[in-house]
Amino acid sequence: MYYQVQSLNPGLHIVSIPIGRARDITLNALDVLASADAIIAEDTREIKKLLNIYEISVKKVNLIAYHNHNAKKQIPKILNLLKEGLSVALVSDAGTPLISDPGYLIVKEAAKIDISVTSAPGPSALLAALTISGLSTDRFVFCGFLPVKKASKLKYFDDCDLHSSTLIFFESPNRILSTLEDLAPKLGDKRKIVVCRELTKKFETIYRGSVFEVKERLQNDTLKGELVLLVSQRDEELVEKREIDMLLQKLLKDVSLKESVDIVSDNLGVSRRIVYKSALRINKK
Repeated sequence: MYYQVQSLNPGLHIVSIPIGRARDITLNALDVLASADAIIAEDTREIKKLLNIYEISVKKVNLIAYHNHNAKKQIPKILNLLKEGLSVALVSDAGTPLISDPGYLIVKEAAKIDISVTSAPGPSALLAALTISGLSTDRFVFCGFLPVKKASKLKYFDDCDLHSSTLIFFESPNRILSTLEDLAPKLGDKRKIVVCRELTKKFETIYRGSVFEVKERLQNDTLKGELVLLVSQRDEELVEKREIDMLLQKLLKDVSLKESVDIVSDNLGVSRRIVYKSALRINKK
């Protein structure tokens, strides 16, 4: 037997399940799924497949469908179960719940009425992609799905594009090429991106390079399943400090500090704040 049926504490248990390989599930997650009074799932068919693999009887547990379309209706029912002192497990279709899914609404409401919320941590496409990307892991920002329309997409990207942070997005296979095309003018040749598809599965593929290089490779491949798109830190992190200083030193001889900052910022794709600090330092010499 793969699991142990235990007496779970009442409350909400957030359970991470595999993003690909069934064997990636933790023993703790199996114990919780086998012992919970109820399991909340985006798609009950998907969780049934996993339960069957590990020979956990689906007849002994109350399976509840919960997703974007029925959240408003289901939350009161789920809260009633928790108020009754039952143990309720929350899972997503794959990976860690609450990452770009409506699970946070349940946690939010449960916390309001002092219901215990615990985690059985495990697989996450977000972290799996980050750790194999080869991009900086010191600071990263997860931004979920990009909007569909170009104007909204570009504005959202700018809002997420924080200084010195690796950016992480989810994207669908039918939109990834148009997304890269929309972002190409912003990313240029210097900024590196990574696209991960079918993580942990048989046909796992990692695409690394400039936006133009990755887009060309993706055009020639069959894309399935949700993709993870990672974007390296902003260009100012990649531009050598001396390159900024050299250009500033030349410009400051002939034009004002403000004009010099504007020219360097525009030409190197570096934020004005970074260039301005360098200009002030040079002016003091």
